Amino acid sequence: MSKIKDSYSRGATDIPLIEKTLGVFFDEIAAKFPENEALVSCHQNIRYSYSQLQCETNRLASSFLSLGLKPGDRVAIWANNSAEWLITQLATAKIGLVLVNFNPAYRASELEYALNKAGCKALITLSTFKTTNYLELIRSLAPEIHSATPGMLDAVKLPFLRTVIQLSEEQVPGFMRFSDLIAAGDPADESVRHIGATLKNTDPINIQFTSGTTGSPKGAALTHRGILNNGFFLGEAMKLTSTDRLCIPVPLFHCFGMVVGNLAALTHGTAIVYPNDSFDPVAVLQAVQNERCTALHGVPTMFITELDHPRFQEFDLSTLRTGIMAGTACPIEVMKRVERDMHMREVTIAYGMTETSPASYQSTCETPIEKRVSTIGRVHPHLEAKIINPESGAIVPIGTVGELCVRGYSLMQGYWDDPEKTAQTIDADGWIHSGDLAAMDEEGYVSITGRIKDMVIRGGENISPREIEEFLYQHPAIQDAQVIGVSDRKYGEELCVWIVPRAGASINEDDIRAFCDGQIARYKIPRYIRFVDGFPMTLSGKVQKFKMREIMEEELTLAVC
Repeated sequence: MSKIKDSYSRGATDIPLIEKTLGVFFDEIAAKFPENEALVSCHQNIRYSYSQLQCETNRLASSFLSLGLKPGDRVAIWANNSAEWLITQLATAKIGLVLVNFNPAYRASELEYALNKAGCKALITLSTFKTTNYLELIRSLAPEIHSATPGMLDAVKLPFLRTVIQLSEEQVPGFMRFSDLIAAGDPADESVRHIGATLKNTDPINIQFTSGTTGSPKGAALTHRGILNNGFFLGEAMKLTSTDRLCIPVPLFHCFGMVVGNLAALTHGTAIVYPNDSFDPVAVLQAVQNERCTALHGVPTMFITELDHPRFQEFDLSTLRTGIMAGTACPIEVMKRVERDMHMREVTIAYGMTETSPASYQSTCETPIEKRVSTIGRVHPHLEAKIINPESGAIVPIGTVGELCVRGYSLMQGYWDDPEKTAQTIDADGWIHSGDLAAMDEEGYVSITGRIKDMVIRGGENISPREIEEFLYQHPAIQDAQVIGVSDRKYGEELCVWIVPRAGASINEDDIRAFCDGQIARYKIPRYIRFVDGFPMTLSGKVQKFKMREIMEEELTLAVC
């Protein structure tokens, strides 16, 4: 290929974009591979062929219409990986509902914010998981539900929410059961097909809340066109076919599970395998062996946990061929072990952000090993990428570090109900600014060298320090708080907070953890807590977080990333 002269590249266009909605394209795949296995949910002992999955999808879509939901209405799902999650994803898409993904780690304040920000009319929720009672969390925000007729909730704190559907088989006052809802649907309901025919592929299909550097999470609104094509081209890079079986241990509430997993598989007639409701290394290894999976996804932390598990050698992983590693930088030695010990000689690296549906860069099965372990690959088909000087906006020469920007079909419509933050991320020429520092070589391969933004990425989870700081400011004994990420061997980064107590206040680490417990997700609770008199500052009064990081990493004797 010809050498690139400056840090700009354009993806291939030989395979055209799919100009259909997700529902229409899924029906075409189901018609083409009706008897192929579409889903195996190991922990639920559920198997669906493509025709069976299509039937359940149509049934649920019909039931959603019977609730009075209309195209454009938002339906939230607060659950772990399951058959119900996939059916909900497809059913909402078929009738133009916008699926809103909630992290099961959310607590009361996060749930209230997200439900109201997106204006959700319905919520599908777990009842319990591990130590969390989700129904109690909902009742804490909407005590009115106890006496409400299911589907007619009128709650002061949640003014948009009308229907709450829970996934257990228990009868709970004010809540619908998912099993009852889907059973009432008609898989031959003609209104499902008629509504589907009116939809456009540029309509929003999904809202994913993503942490930013400016505080509260922002809801990225993604389209049929964006996530359907992104999933398709991710599968193309892995050479997926109707004979492949993709193991998906990554969470569906992330783009990694929902698009990189579900849609990469469904667009190719590939079987989806869920090993468990949440990540369990033994369940993953068992599922790969029992279901003879040919592909496996994961963040580097997951692969490390699987490789280092004492039972690793017990499992036959010889059917594995490919998969995607993404979410955070992959150590070179881990990549080599995955190729050698897990037989994933065609494993690919993907890079992106929620706002780009998500992948914008990926290596392929043919990418040379030295490029696969040191870069994020080349720009995806039908996308443009450039690396610019963050101050001048000019494209930088090859090999020069600058900010990576992307433009094309996969960009979000914008942050839901937040034009100001949208304008801060997508410029007037349609380029999304990633906030990541990168360098491009002459062949178009890109290496990520750091981040402009203050984001912390812990085990693939994007965490906003500002969001945690704003929450901690509510504590009466805290005068100031600054949150940083420090290097961690297992998770990539861990959270650390420096706290300046109010004069005369008595406070300790246990007090901080107790204050956070049940109010913010556990993964957002800082692991390291330090009480200080002040922070390193610039002459203009700005906190120097890089100096805080240096001090902490020296104290903790952690290797710098």
